[in-house]
Amino acid sequence: MFPIRDTQPSYSRPIVTIFIILANVAVFVHEISLDAYSRNHFIAYYGLIPARVHLSALLTSMFLHGGWMHIIGNMWFLWIFGDNVEDVMGHTKYLAFYLLCGIAAGLTQTLFNVGSRVPMVGASGAIAGVMGAYLIKFPHSRIVTLVFIFFFITTIEVPAVLMLLYWFFIQLVSGAETVGYSHLSQGGTAFFAHVGGFIAGMILVAVMGTRQKYMRRQDLNW
Repeated sequence: MFPIRDTQPSYSRPIVTIFIILANVAVFVHEISLDAYSRNHFIAYYGLIPARVHLSALLTSMFLHGGWMHIIGNMWFLWIFGDNVEDVMGHTKYLAFYLLCGIAAGLTQTLFNVGSRVPMVGASGAIAGVMGAYLIKFPHSRIVTLVFIFFFITTIEVPAVLMLLYWFFIQLVSGAETVGYSHLSQGGTAFFAHVGGFIAGMILVAVMGTRQKYMRRQDLNW
């Protein structure tokens, strides 16, 4: 299954989400323009290395990606879920929320891979936070999903609450399977970053709250 779009309307232009996507793309274009040695040095310098954590790397690492599929997948999920979360939180608060989710994700992965010397990169932890917030704010939304059935391709609408909880469950189980192993010693998916980011998003969207326009829309719909 592959999500295409959601059914939840957005009432404002997602300028921060667009900015984040453009920033990630710009950094990735710079990455691939470098020769192999310079690219490895760039990632090692700005990526998050659990064995020697630098506070600045908690931020810079979430704008780096390991390949085309990595960045395309991350930016696609951010585009699907980010506009609605930004709509309800407001632009400034949403930006702070996104960065805090990314930091929480990085710290969570570091906690479970303290000795790893492999740079951790990617926006997926922060985007997991956006997905966690979406679950809290739009549990009744539906996700239009592409489904492959043998040689046939079709679309179905999946309740957001089911898709997001299923995604979180897969990350949690996959992360649990890596406990006790040097999972990231040879590289791999930072599952606990996804788990930490998702939980942080659920908590932060409740703590930080939504903007007044969204609250008034809720009152009118009620």
